[in-house]
Amino acid sequence: MTDTLDIHAISAYLEGVLPPRHEVLREMEARARASRFPIVGPAVGHLLYLVTRLGGARRVFELGSGFGYSTAWFAMGVRDNGGGEVTHVVWDEALSNDARGYLRRLGLEEFVRYHVGEAVAQLRRADGPFDIIFNDIEKDGYPAALPVIKEHLARGGLLVSDNMLWSGRVLNSRARDAATAGVREFTRAVFADPDFSAVIVPLRDGVLLARKR
Repeated sequence: MTDTLDIHAISAYLEGVLPPRHEVLREMEARARASRFPIVGPAVGHLLYLVTRLGGARRVFELGSGFGYSTAWFAMGVRDNGGGEVTHVVWDEALSNDARGYLRRLGLEEFVRYHVGEAVAQLRRADGPFDIIFNDIEKDGYPAALPVIKEHLARGGLLVSDNMLWSGRVLNSRARDAATAGVREFTRAVFADPDFSAVIVPLRDGVLLARKR
């Protein structure tokens, strides 16, 4: 008989086998735990770095960047690909300033461009295409963001979207709030689109990877 899987224990195990991280990344992780601020965490961070390196990405756009944790992993990948830029977009100026401080201490500031404002509107104005677009905005906004993402994503580019399992609420047929409905609708739309080849990786809260054909 197989023991019931404990998702929190699995996450702790996966994080435990990761190599040591820069002290600034650990500081950001501690801040997120203390304030319950949602970041992707180190296991997903390594995934973001890996897909950036594998695709040779030079231009990354983040829809929702918080205080720069995911930005740091993308920026490390861009740096190690020979240079480029990551566009950090967040609605709050204080978070943007915090991100600047962390990324400066990580030696990554030269690879990052900062914008304060609504992320999808900023992407709509941006000069694409981008090699990677990372989607981590309010979940009820996911469906409306997809056409803008697709328009600005390069051929062969990668859409990365966080929270695709939405703490298991996507499995609950009685959960019909706007955020859960947004994640479900976005998921169905990506998988139904013949221009995308997609998979959901069940790390942390679920990460969608979709390559534009």
